Amino acid sequence: MKLLLDTHVLLWAAGGSEKLPEAARKLIADPANELIFSPASLWEVAIKNGLARQDFHVDARLLRRGLIDNGYVELEITSGHAVSIESLPPIHKDPFDRLLIAQSMVEGITLLTADSLLTRYPAPVQCI
Repeated sequence: MKLLLDTHVLLWAAGGSEKLPEAARKLIADPANELIFSPASLWEVAIKNGLARQDFHVDARLLRRGLIDNGYVELEITSGHAVSIESLPPIHKDPFDRLLIAQSMVEGITLLTADSLLTRYPAPVQCI
């Protein structure tokens, strides 16, 4: 199965965080699953890191390199992804999550998330 990891799940998986639920650990560790990340997540990380918040210290460049080195596949953002956002219902305001939902829908890839609100979209979403 192809799994697009949302930003939180991606950060938890990359950092070996205790916050990553066991169900997600199993999915991520399963060699039958293809792990995918979006540049939208790196964009979100870069913005948060650029704000110099005391509670957030993640270098987007290092994160990207680590993901690629560990077999994650980068899903490029296309104009098809961008224009499909227009048809999404106004369930969630976060532009990064909306782009991830659009990518999930257009590509038919399961979005793995910890945000149960995203399951309300007509998209392949699995909440962990």
